[in-house]
Amino acid sequence: MLADSLKYVLASEYEANQVKLIVLNKSKETIEQAKKEGEETVKNTLERARTELEHLKKTSDRKAMEAAAELASNTANRLATMRARAEKRMDIVAQRIFERIISV
Repeated sequence: MLADSLKYVLASEYEANQVKLIVLNKSKETIEQAKKEGEETVKNTLERARTELEHLKKTSDRKAMEAAAELASNTANRLATMRARAEKRMDIVAQRIFERIISV
């Protein structure tokens, strides 16, 4: 009976050790798979971020160019308006100078 109990205990220990090895191997596989998935996720996220950043850069450049063009157009319009006013005033001033010269 003692021999049978000893065999049973040894068999149980052996079986427990086998289960531990299986669990250990499965854990290693799971950890390795998780690392691969994590690395893939990071890689995909970085690629998406780069793509989005490039898109945002192009969009901001386009908007900046549009804003600069609008500013240049507004500036040109203001310049033309100011020039027209100045020319009108020059005509008035020239007329006054002419009148003063004549009246002297």
